[in-house]
Amino acid sequence: MHIANWARLLAPAIAMLALTSVLPAPATAQVAIGISVGFPPPALPVYEQPICPDEGYIWTPGYWAWDPDDEDYYWVPGTWVLAPEVGFLWTPGYWGWGGTAFIFHEGYWGPVVGFYGGINYGYGYLGRGYEGGRWDGGRFYYNRAVNNINVTVIHNVYNTKVVNNFNSPRVSYNGGNGGVNARPTTQEEAAARQRHIGPVAPQIQHIQAARSNRELRASQNHGKPPIAATQRPGAFSGGAVVPARKGGKYNPPPNRGANNRAANNQPSNANRPENAANRPANSHPNYVHPNDLPRPNRPDRPPPNTGNPKTDQKYQQQQQKLYQKQDQERQKLQQKQDQEHQRVAQQRADNARTQQMEQRHQQQTQQMQQRHEQQQQKMEQRQQPPSHPNEKRPPH
Repeated sequence: MHIANWARLLAPAIAMLALTSVLPAPATAQVAIGISVGFPPPALPVYEQPICPDEGYIWTPGYWAWDPDDEDYYWVPGTWVLAPEVGFLWTPGYWGWGGTAFIFHEGYWGPVVGFYGGINYGYGYLGRGYEGGRWDGGRFYYNRAVNNINVTVIHNVYNTKVVNNFNSPRVSYNGGNGGVNARPTTQEEAAARQRHIGPVAPQIQHIQAARSNRELRASQNHGKPPIAATQRPGAFSGGAVVPARKGGKYNPPPNRGANNRAANNQPSNANRPENAANRPANSHPNYVHPNDLPRPNRPDRPPPNTGNPKTDQKYQQQQQKLYQKQDQERQKLQQKQDQEHQRVAQQRADNARTQQMEQRHQQQTQQMQQRHEQQQQKMEQRQQPPSHPNEKRPPH
């Protein structure tokens, strides 16, 4: 099955306005860019996995995210996501105790599953590695022992039993009082340093939909979300939506807003220029960098058929040349941003300066993405066959 390149789906105008900070992860060598909260997330709810929609989809477990505007946790339902590249697996995000607050470490796609806090998310994510499936010969094979698979639709399956007590206490964070006591292995630390990409466009849209759904707020559902899992990202209605069977306890402190503001050095709500009613609906707590975008290492659609094999072959060569050029530009920009990240971390810059840097990186990445999209469109326009016999093709 062809695995689509999701880069074209990334909306470059996504506004990611939530406060962020560059914080060293206590349980992993990877530097996490995310948010910190003064009290832990609820326990993970227990739910059934929806049936896999098609070949090439990989399960991404649900988790508790944080909305700094409402100062409340909200549930991001588990869902099946089409892998952005052949051979890529999903490393779930996790909450970890950072010494003064709980810090969220965002998940990512890569060739190896890295550290995800030792959290038992179920359905193959048992705290270490992934037991839900494997890539073989360019196809993903599903372990029926832990996945809900329709074998009349998907034939590449196997059955390997794994020990998993999914109904045991569902601790949702690493470290701290009552958290999972796990540290990354050498292999898991190495996985975080390998080439990987962040959540793809359908996942970002999925998170935004969850954030805007009041029923998914922990203060509303008390740790038992009515939408615990979905068959496809963002599909929050219909027969493929699964509610939680059991909920996780949610015991926020009475002045949770004050506690969280202290952890983040944030002013009170009364002095903030925006609130939950007027914030952008598409805001997101993480910024996009070049490595967060899927690499354009192969065409995501076939070239137009001009009827001239030589012309079509020339187009494919030019297409590959363009991909290589864009990939070099992407790596160069990522290297530049990484160097600035290191300088800011060494200087121990405050949140305001760090946020300014991240916003600048976001803008640079968006501009590069738009430029690459325009280059692709121009190449396709040149390849389109003339609509009239006397019409001339634009010069190459």
